[in-house]
Amino acid sequence: MKNKISAFAIEDSKAFKIKMLNWSGRFNIFCFLDNSNYKHEENNFECLLAAGCKRSVSITHGNTLKELQAFSDKNNDWLFGHLGYDIINKKPLDIPALKNEVDFGGGFFFIPEILLRLTEKELIIESECFDPHQIFEAVNEQDHFIKKTARQNIEFTKEITGHDYKNIINALREHILRGDCYEINFCQHFFANDISIDPVFYYHQLACISPNPFGAFYKLGDKYCLCASPERFLKKTGTTLISQPIKGTSKRNLTDATADEKSRQYLMNSDKEKIENVMVVDLVRNDMSKICKEGSVHVRELFGIYSFPQVHQMISTIEGEIDAGIAWTDVIKACFPMGSMTGAPKIKVMELIERYEHSPRGLFSGSIGYITPGGDFDFNVVIRSLMYDETKKIISFKTGGGITFNSNAEQEYEECMLKAAAIIRVLKNDQ
Repeated sequence: MKNKISAFAIEDSKAFKIKMLNWSGRFNIFCFLDNSNYKHEENNFECLLAAGCKRSVSITHGNTLKELQAFSDKNNDWLFGHLGYDIINKKPLDIPALKNEVDFGGGFFFIPEILLRLTEKELIIESECFDPHQIFEAVNEQDHFIKKTARQNIEFTKEITGHDYKNIINALREHILRGDCYEINFCQHFFANDISIDPVFYYHQLACISPNPFGAFYKLGDKYCLCASPERFLKKTGTTLISQPIKGTSKRNLTDATADEKSRQYLMNSDKEKIENVMVVDLVRNDMSKICKEGSVHVRELFGIYSFPQVHQMISTIEGEIDAGIAWTDVIKACFPMGSMTGAPKIKVMELIERYEHSPRGLFSGSIGYITPGGDFDFNVVIRSLMYDETKKIISFKTGGGITFNSNAEQEYEECMLKAAAIIRVLKNDQ
């Protein structure tokens, strides 16, 4: 049966987006991708909502995405879902799973029963089984506001003590001194038990406090990912491939324009930040060169400075051309996991990450995104995210940063705790 597609005029896309969020809660599986009103040449929608599961595939470790490509070829339909950080590894990691982890599995993709594509003035509804006009009426009947929930006092437990964290940073600096690697992204885990939350409310909190162009609200059964990512991993349009890694951050100062501009100028002119950024750019160029046409990989923008509500970020854009017949999963395999969340050289730093991090990354440092029927795709980097298991009543997140030889262990620990505090703020209902 062919999908039915209808378009509807929208007067207020921001209000209608909230209606879509409220409506999504009735589904056991959904993926809400949100660009938070960022206008960018690479984005052609305000948000996408894939709701309900018509068919799905779980990605098991070691099959190198073959099952996913076979599923995609067989169905030739929209796919939404995630790739866990560890899915490409050739062998299972030795890091034990912890009882305090929110486990989304290695990877999962589904064909939605209903697809909603919202732009500034229009909503397009696509479904094989349901009447788009009835869907529009059901969504439009929802509240245009998010109901506030009771304030909670959630106490998070750190997986690593401050003393141990600093010792690990110094150990990683020794690896860099020996020439094992140049840069490594090190993360730690925070969690709280016996917690019940309203995921829709807290995703909206996160999106209000930290609106970013690659946000995602993802539900897989009883598990939720509330993601406010500023970073694109990889986008394919036809035969054009782009990656936009982030390395380099400075704080915003929204109460003092002069101080804010000073912070932006620091980032723009910092040799330290540029060195870290160019390391990742070289890594991404190397990954993309594995599957792009010879000589086509180039840096479209180096050291671009972009301002978000809380931080200025240094973002570079790498572009290349692939052959028309290449399988889209081969493109993912060549570039995953992303260099901004591993380091350089990638294979070695992944070994060090496995050695020094105390728990598996799971969905964190992985990717959430979509694939079109024609094989185009767009995937984010899962960072700045809360994970929630409704059945086990666990809420958790991970945070960290890029370590170089010049990193100071005390400062790295303070930065990690500042990032953690920013995420915890979402749960305090301060809005």
